[in-house]
Amino acid sequence: MHITLKVQIPYRRADGPLNLLVDSTGIKFLGDGKWQARKHGVQGRRQWRKVHLAMDTATSDVRAVEFTPSREGDSPVLPDLLDQIRVDEAIGTVTADGAYDTRRCHSAIIARGGTAIIPIRKNGRLWKENCPAARARNEILRATRYYGRAFWKRWTGYHVRSRAEARMRCLKSFGERIAARDPDRQAAEIHIRIALINRFNALGTAEIARVA
Repeated sequence: MHITLKVQIPYRRADGPLNLLVDSTGIKFLGDGKWQARKHGVQGRRQWRKVHLAMDTATSDVRAVEFTPSREGDSPVLPDLLDQIRVDEAIGTVTADGAYDTRRCHSAIIARGGTAIIPIRKNGRLWKENCPAARARNEILRATRYYGRAFWKRWTGYHVRSRAEARMRCLKSFGERIAARDPDRQAAEIHIRIALINRFNALGTAEIARVA
């Protein structure tokens, strides 16, 4: 029996609807093979987990995090990330890459009253418009066909998603791997890192005021 550390992640709320940037990355941990290496002098086998984040564009704070096995896809995790946002907090947009162009993701975003900024996968086709999510997704496809993908990305501000990639680099600045072997403790270790990132972010964010 072990006790799992519960980590409270601090964050700041900005005025207006929440605009989220979603991304994921792999992170290494050393499993039982490492312990065998210490005992027998053989090379330990590296294993992987995936970290999924949703970041607020206004504050750059991470607002939701999920920790999954490496085999878990990105898109199934998006609804779980959105579930971590309080229901009394409006979601404006959710920006993610083409891996999230699925019915489940679009439906989850629509259910929270948000707008998806997700590029359609290459060779993507129109969906049967039998629900609001399909209609919203088809509008993205029509816009990219008419204006071109490059213009659509500039018009929607899609390129701001690179800020989420930068946040992932911050996460790995604490180390390219995690030390714990137990999945619950691994998740706690990731949550500690996120809590520290948000705290440092709050301390280091400049306040901008208009000068008359």
